[in-house]
Amino acid sequence: MVDVVDAATRSRMMSGIRGRNTKPERLIRSLLHRRGFRFRIDVRDLPGRPDIVLPRYRAVVFVHGCFWHGHGCHLFKWPQTRPEFWREKIGRNRANDERAVAALRAAGWRVAIVWECALRGANRDVEGVIQQLADWLKDERGADQSTATTAGSGDHDTLELSL
Repeated sequence: MVDVVDAATRSRMMSGIRGRNTKPERLIRSLLHRRGFRFRIDVRDLPGRPDIVLPRYRAVVFVHGCFWHGHGCHLFKWPQTRPEFWREKIGRNRANDERAVAALRAAGWRVAIVWECALRGANRDVEGVIQQLADWLKDERGADQSTATTAGSGDHDTLELSL
């Protein structure tokens, strides 16, 4: 399948995509702040540069775009243009994500990953996501398995929220 826009238009569109302060990040930050959570952003000395750092809870939140981090949801589709480049790029992003989560957990941080698909589309449940995230933050041992997908060694140090 051929790209539906010319190369110059695609280049302009791609240059407008930013890695920080994305709409999903701003939404999560706004809703967490409204619930009384105080956090830091742009903390550069932590592995993976988490989007949101909550030192009081020894927790970090990554807000992942489904395309850029290769999520297997309805929002992710492999590009038809330069497929080898994109497979390598997204594969590197996934590997970097795994390394960052492992390093943070080894340093004693709890890690939450909120996927873009949980915040977008007809099936989105933004309030549900924020409620699960808030519950997980307040609970010292992490999230309740019945309300969220947890990963890790069963100690609830990692929370992953998606559709």
